Amino acid sequence: MLKHLLANADPGENPHVGDLTGEDIAKHNSRESCWVIVHGKAYDVTEFLPEHPGGPKIILKYAGKDATEEYEPIHPPDTLDKFLPKDKHLGPVNMDTVQQEIKEESPEEKERQERIKKMPKLEVCYNLMDFETVARHVMKKPAWAYYSSGADDEITMRENHSAFHKIWFRPKVLVDVKNVDISTTMLATKVDIPFYVTATALGKLGHPEGEVVLTRAAHKHNVVQMIPTLASCSFDEIVDARQGDQVQWLQLYVNKDREITKKIVQHAEARGVRGLYITVDAPQLGRREKDMRTKFDDSGSNVQSTSGDNVDRSQGAARAISSFIDPSLSWKDIPWFRSITKMPIFLKGVQRVEDVLKAIECGVDGVVLSNHGGRQLDTARSGIEVLAEVMPILRERGLQDKIEILIDGGVRRATDIIKALCLGAKGVGIGRPFLFAMSAYGQPGVDRAMQLLKDEMAMNMRLIGAAKIEDLTPDMVDISSARSHFVTQPEDTLAKRAYDALITPNDMLKANL
Repeated sequence: MLKHLLANADPGENPHVGDLTGEDIAKHNSRESCWVIVHGKAYDVTEFLPEHPGGPKIILKYAGKDATEEYEPIHPPDTLDKFLPKDKHLGPVNMDTVQQEIKEESPEEKERQERIKKMPKLEVCYNLMDFETVARHVMKKPAWAYYSSGADDEITMRENHSAFHKIWFRPKVLVDVKNVDISTTMLATKVDIPFYVTATALGKLGHPEGEVVLTRAAHKHNVVQMIPTLASCSFDEIVDARQGDQVQWLQLYVNKDREITKKIVQHAEARGVRGLYITVDAPQLGRREKDMRTKFDDSGSNVQSTSGDNVDRSQGAARAISSFIDPSLSWKDIPWFRSITKMPIFLKGVQRVEDVLKAIECGVDGVVLSNHGGRQLDTARSGIEVLAEVMPILRERGLQDKIEILIDGGVRRATDIIKALCLGAKGVGIGRPFLFAMSAYGQPGVDRAMQLLKDEMAMNMRLIGAAKIEDLTPDMVDISSARSHFVTQPEDTLAKRAYDALITPNDMLKANL
């Protein structure tokens, strides 16, 4: 059909000669023949329907229509080029001929727009929690649900933050702290402050530019960015956005198809990425119920089901984008990874000292003590608590210099960073706070969030009595309460508004009155 259209076009008739029209696309609106428009180009996705990780239903909803708005936040722009055969790329569409659906703004969206008009000025955000508070009120509900959700009862997600409150300082006095140096090295990279931007998925849910906003901020503040497998921007877009000798690492979800994994790893190495971080705590993604409740309905959310028609469609964004992850990944695969890359290899998501010791035996370069931001196994211990257990054993066995230790999860203050460094970590990963800053204020928000941490860091280094990072030692913290496990209720923490309970029919009735 496309060849016929091109053959019969008169080059002198209009500037869109050779383009498909909206009418052409609209005829292909069924399971038997399904065409969609994405970014002004038409694609035949009929044969792809059964293979789509999100199931066919979300695609069929846009059969014969422009699907760009739904496609954009969830998929990197090169997804169709990578996974759809070239003969299914039908060519450009004259968008002037495409009927645009007029969407009536919902009352909820009108309220959100009013809140955006009244949001606080950036200058009155004094800490990372302020960005989260603002973001909750100005983000679209599905985006907020995906970014803020944790597994099950969200106990671990809250514990990640509150665990730092169980560690107390033992400051030194009369130390010359006129000049304080908060720079350090992580994986042989000199950074201005001991944190990195950890991998977080779907950046465009919060901001149209997505992860490249974080790339630019990381360069400005001379910190490392970890590129996520499940970014909204393509890997190459994120790498292309770096400047000068900016350092990036790759976070990897291992694909069931090892050839795909090999290509990803070797492409990253060829593009100059300097560290491979294999996620080891996600053989299956956890139940993030807030995301599940908010994310999928038939009326037009961004979220897809997981593997076709015969699945529970209420699984949320996380499940929809993760069906490729290999649950068979095991210790036996580590030598294979070492054979395909010369990049340093870290295991991201280690949660017990025995596995740190195994990692040393396997010859990996480091581990990230992490529970995936409380999004996997609920009631798993916090990274800072595991760190307090791991380092004394490594020192006892003379292994503290055999492997580099990082942690992530719950870091909201520079004091949290300092506690981790006192206990022996080389640095910490921070994710959600930068997403919230980006979602609320864009690039200036992320810049301010990073600068706030730098200012806090210098101040608290002086107050604890340390002029440089090397001065932070285990004797400067009291960890006697670190292993106490008292489960706090959501209203007792700084994240008290992060948990969304089930909406009952009664609640819905009251909302409609």
